[in-house]
Amino acid sequence: MIDLHTHTTASDGRCTPSELVNRAAARGLHVLSVTDHDTLGGCGEAAAACRAARIEFVPGIEITAVRNSVDVHTLGYFIDTRSSALQRFLNEQRLHRIERIRAIVERLAGLGIRLDADAILQPAIVDPTKAVGRPWVARAMVASGHVATVGEAFDRWLGLGRPAFAPRVGPPPDQVIVHIHEAGGLASVAHPGLLEHDEWLPSLVDAGLDAIEAYHADHTGEMTARYLSLAAKLGVAVSGGSDYHADDAHGGIQLGGVSLPEEAYARLVSLAERRSAMS
Repeated sequence: MIDLHTHTTASDGRCTPSELVNRAAARGLHVLSVTDHDTLGGCGEAAAACRAARIEFVPGIEITAVRNSVDVHTLGYFIDTRSSALQRFLNEQRLHRIERIRAIVERLAGLGIRLDADAILQPAIVDPTKAVGRPWVARAMVASGHVATVGEAFDRWLGLGRPAFAPRVGPPPDQVIVHIHEAGGLASVAHPGLLEHDEWLPSLVDAGLDAIEAYHADHTGEMTARYLSLAAKLGVAVSGGSDYHADDAHGGIQLGGVSLPEEAYARLVSLAERRSAMS
């Protein structure tokens, strides 16, 4: 199995990188990518664990872009984790995340739900490579008894259009694609079925998008077929993965529950080798 969309404790996943790799080995995966939000902090540990487990590791990331106030999650694969330019950009992204969490906690306080923002943010303050996100707030709400589950926190308070939602600050997708390319990577739009703006895909391809995530846990069979067709029409590759977080907010998604076909992965490898040869 090939899973190119997973998250660890470096962002909003519940498994450490080593725990994730152990689970991947137990599930029989032979290719794994860690794609934490706006950080490469989990890649080093995951790469070492994958070597020990004889799993092929793809250094990855999921960077949040913003277009017309809508989050456009962009996956990067075969990233050079030593890229200083990318690290500077990601540092800015993570600072914006901290500011957003403080804004959410303030909104919750105005709604009668009081949380300790400093306590929530402490892991990201101790380790600046960690990327804080709304699930950290949701887990604090569960721990303090304000909601029963992370899913309830999002449904009632933190999701788009809910009372404590705070809009994200981020660069447009074309800038994110440039940053990924400058770090030697391939750029793929994440879960386009959730984005619900298929009309944006041609312009993203014009901006350099390399792939579309056709295979995703939240895609129906009809969605997968549609994005496979759109990718072929637009002349780009496809990516895929489970979007595994080991968190109840993600509906019991299993690691490797969505697997990218071998031929699709081989095309990504070929594109990455071509980009590397050109750099």
